[in-house]
Amino acid sequence: MTQGHAIMLLCQIAEVSRAGYYKWKGALSAQEQRQEQDADLKEHILAIHRLRPYFGYIRMSTALKREGLLVNRKKVRRLMRELGIRSVIRKKRPLAGRKPSVVFANVLNRDFKAEAPFSKLVTDITYVRIGHDFSYLSTVMDLHNNEIVAWELSERNDLNLVFDTVKQLGIRKGALLHSDQGFQYTHKAYETLLLAQGLTGSHSRRGNCYDNACMESFFSHLKTEQLYLKRPNDTDSARRLIAEYIEFYNQERFQKKLGDRSPVEYRIAVAA
Repeated sequence: MTQGHAIMLLCQIAEVSRAGYYKWKGALSAQEQRQEQDADLKEHILAIHRLRPYFGYIRMSTALKREGLLVNRKKVRRLMRELGIRSVIRKKRPLAGRKPSVVFANVLNRDFKAEAPFSKLVTDITYVRIGHDFSYLSTVMDLHNNEIVAWELSERNDLNLVFDTVKQLGIRKGALLHSDQGFQYTHKAYETLLLAQGLTGSHSRRGNCYDNACMESFFSHLKTEQLYLKRPNDTDSARRLIAEYIEFYNQERFQKKLGDRSPVEYRIAVAA
């Protein structure tokens, strides 16, 4: 029976054989399995890319193999292309028409303590799996109390995602904003935006995720405590789950570093 109707009757109405129906159903199931497998592989590829952004598809294939995943190089190249990622190493191109990259000094230098609110901020982007696809989450954390003070979710990992997030901070004269050397954060327009908002830029060393460990830690908590458990199937549900978790993280999730208080509790206590 299929939703209350006999399969034989439905096949007669559709003028198809039962064998043809089951063959079609089996092919559909196999396609769904391949989509799920590709989505799992993309998660691995994105995780490796964050740690080793200079890996091309050949080295990415080797890295996957070391994790026990034997994947054809052509498939790895296809999946990386679908994700819009490639090695940060580029062949030299003519200078005409190129916008120069801006790389800030590593001003933060892993000093993750801040005496005052909005004096040291860190920002980063992570992928969010939604069904068989991915969206991208951009966040800003205040190192004074580890509070998430701005965030944005988008289906595109582009300049607008970063700009929309940073603009939420408003004018913050003298505040430090630290990030990795992703293409959005080294774009000339990003430097212009920071200057307009009174922010001082700081960059991690290339390919060194530990220079932005606080942001990486938050992403890990978000995924293991919320997204991996509830697995959103569309952008609206993903946005709702992220908003719920950030509210919980800021208001209720106590941290040992903050004297077993939540970020908001710590901020209020210090200000009192």
